[in-house]
Amino acid sequence: MRITKFTHACVRIEHDGRVLVIDPGTWSEPAALAGADAVLVTHEHTDHVDVLRLAGLGVPVYAPAEANIPRLEVTGVSSDEDFTAADFRVRAVGGRHAFIYGGQPDCANLGYVIDEAVYHPGDSLYVPEQPIETLLVPAQGSWMKMAEAIDFVKAIKPQRAFAIHDAQVNDRGLSSINGWLTEETDNGYRYLAPGQSV
Repeated sequence: MRITKFTHACVRIEHDGRVLVIDPGTWSEPAALAGADAVLVTHEHTDHVDVLRLAGLGVPVYAPAEANIPRLEVTGVSSDEDFTAADFRVRAVGGRHAFIYGGQPDCANLGYVIDEAVYHPGDSLYVPEQPIETLLVPAQGSWMKMAEAIDFVKAIKPQRAFAIHDAQVNDRGLSSINGWLTEETDNGYRYLAPGQSV
């Protein structure tokens, strides 16, 4: 399985000629969607879903059944639902966006476990019950603090972890985030710059 990170929360997963893209938002590169067979959207915020790009793509788009994503046809999924997207086995987990300051309205947010190996949580820190090999850990957000990201990795205990949700961080801040996650977790943490693959 090849995982390529794009700007912010967008990740492309490829295996045996199949392409699954998760959270191609308005900040991610259009190249992330080239040849995509299906798209998973964790929630309705524009940094995770670019409606204009996806509306004309012509591939299945899966999103939380409760998500409010006007002008985009999606297949609604629910927490604990198992389904297939681009021939990858997907399990939807969680259910709500992480708490936002000041009681601002939250929204539906599903994390996705791909082929029982890769976990993309969207904007949540939901810990699934199953073992996770590769964790895509949010590195920064107005809804979280660094200690929560570290605790999230420690709770899941993946074999490896890569940062996502990092587009609002400058190089100095990113260096600090990477230092904390490397030093405080023992889970093969590594930073992938946009366009890098493993």
